[in-house]
Amino acid sequence: MTNRYAVVLAAGQGTRMKSKLYKVLHPVCGKPMVQHVVDQLNTLDLQELITVVGFGAEKVQDQLGEDSHYVIQEEQLGTGHAVLQADDILADKEGTTVVVCGDTPLLTGETLQKLLDHHDAEGAKATVLTAHAEDPHGYGRVIRGGNGQVERIVEQKDASDEEQAIQEINTGTYCFDNAMLFDALKNVSNDNVQGEYYLPDVVEILKGQGETISAYQTPEFSESLGVNDRVALSKAEKLMKQRINEQHMRNGVTLVDPEQTYIGPDVIIGRDVVIYPGSVLEGATSIEDDAVIGPHSTITNCYVGSATIIKQSVAADSKIGSRVQIGPFAHIRPQSSLGDDVKVGNFVEVKKASFGDGSKASHLSYIGDAEVGSGVNIGCGTITVNYDGENKHLTTIEDDAFIGCNSNLIAPVTVGKGAYVAAGSTINQDVPSEALSIARSRQTNKEGYASKMKSIKKD
Repeated sequence: MTNRYAVVLAAGQGTRMKSKLYKVLHPVCGKPMVQHVVDQLNTLDLQELITVVGFGAEKVQDQLGEDSHYVIQEEQLGTGHAVLQADDILADKEGTTVVVCGDTPLLTGETLQKLLDHHDAEGAKATVLTAHAEDPHGYGRVIRGGNGQVERIVEQKDASDEEQAIQEINTGTYCFDNAMLFDALKNVSNDNVQGEYYLPDVVEILKGQGETISAYQTPEFSESLGVNDRVALSKAEKLMKQRINEQHMRNGVTLVDPEQTYIGPDVIIGRDVVIYPGSVLEGATSIEDDAVIGPHSTITNCYVGSATIIKQSVAADSKIGSRVQIGPFAHIRPQSSLGDDVKVGNFVEVKKASFGDGSKASHLSYIGDAEVGSGVNIGCGTITVNYDGENKHLTTIEDDAFIGCNSNLIAPVTVGKGAYVAAGSTINQDVPSEALSIARSRQTNKEGYASKMKSIKKD
């Protein structure tokens, strides 16, 4: 098979976004646009992927990391000039190079594969990815000859009235014979309205040399959407959300109201999961079969086991077991781990804590920096007092312990296996296994005291 390479154009600042954040880093469904593009390219069998960076170079590199090599376009002199920055890396290589813009987040790996297959089947030296546009204004027009091959591509500002009526548009994605691409780029002129070096001019140069120039028209116009401003960004967000949601529904997930459900592109969801409106699933979240999420729950970078229910709650960077009940209005903070059959009820906050199987904190508690064993019952209003003003300390509650309501466990402290802590206690020493610990003042009743206080107030 022919060697394949890719060049991603990500050097533009994106002034129309009117933002401090560089254009290609603006997120669509929670993931930066350029990451969408690179992720789709990485589904292909590529020997090399190069991203052309300029404005925001370091931040783009931080985002993509080792997924790409990088070259810098110091001056923004057009798409042809941008690709030419990869000359030192690619010019002497044999094979096919795909060129993609970093602001086309809806482009799929499937379409790119079809583009490459078409390019190979036609024996072309350049192949343009095109689409049919009902309103082609602003796009470059694809001019075909009588044999159906591409004669040239004309930018909107350089097109005649007749050419502007053409509805087949250039999406900005191409395949080229690699060696011919870089030879032709050296002959591209900037004699045009913009004074820039256009990559589409390579098509006309190769055509003039008698080479075959082909085009593959994607049936999905939405994939051609380039994001240049916030309006286009919102359109991309809507289209991506719809695509993701439809895919999950076809895979056996029930979305009660897809319009009010937000699922990130990397989220994995099992069958017969039900997701209620207002729920947001983000990052590397994985949800097993038969879970119920929402309404109005936000889950980020979590593993959620089968048949778990999470209502009106927030969970992040944590592992949640099977048949767990969370909420309403619970908060599972990062580095927490909940075993199977756990209950974390209303207004309970769990932070950097582990719960063994079957343990419960049903309401109004804070459990932070704690190791909770199996079969533990944590009463209403319990707090693990984990911070001494300088350092965090660990609370350990061993299997089958019972913590009474309104207890303060001042870390570092251990409550032994099967032990009881009486309601209202403040525990600052270890509790032995099977013991009952009472840490509160003995109750004293002063008869008639309330009447005396009332008479003093009247006087």
